[in-house]
Amino acid sequence: MPAFTVFVQGLALSLGLIVAIGAQNAFVLRQGLRRQHVGSVVAFCAAADALLIVAGVAGMAQALAGRPGLARALALAGAVFLAAYGVQALRRARRPGQLQAAAEGLGPTRTAVLAQAAAFTLLNPHVYLDTVLLVGSIGAQHPPRWRGWFVAGSSAASLAWFSLLGYGARHLAPWFARPRAWQLLDATIGFTMLLLAALLLRHAGAGG
Repeated sequence: MPAFTVFVQGLALSLGLIVAIGAQNAFVLRQGLRRQHVGSVVAFCAAADALLIVAGVAGMAQALAGRPGLARALALAGAVFLAAYGVQALRRARRPGQLQAAAEGLGPTRTAVLAQAAAFTLLNPHVYLDTVLLVGSIGAQHPPRWRGWFVAGSSAASLAWFSLLGYGARHLAPWFARPRAWQLLDATIGFTMLLLAALLLRHAGAGG
């Protein structure tokens, strides 16, 4: 499998999981609008995702070593999850929401800002399900020589998204406040996740 294909798979998977209306994205967008410690917030959120992805891929690879049956079962479970996530995104596209960045409730110091970034990132149980379990188990399906490319693609997605939110906040805020924009975004995510689910099913079948 070409390295670029694995890189793009990791990139698309992580983007599909991270691009959603949520507290962490609203927090990063708000920091960008206020132009307060944007670099620190972007670096922290992207680094935390990267570390969790590395831990997930490495841990799942070790857990799946010599267990092809478990690997196939996790691949099938991941495909089901991605398909369900894709359907959910397509449903959201029918009833779009919007991302608002509130202007209050944040201390001015870098320490306070990073503490809140840590809370939004690490106290959310979904981040562990997404990065450690789901991304980790899918990344571990690849041969060892390709896993680094998968991790790089997944980590690049986080860095690109948080950078876009933080540094492009003043230009993006009106766009994110439009339900139509999220409708298009959710539709794209939905079809992407369904495609990844199909690819994962094919991979599981090939390994059977």
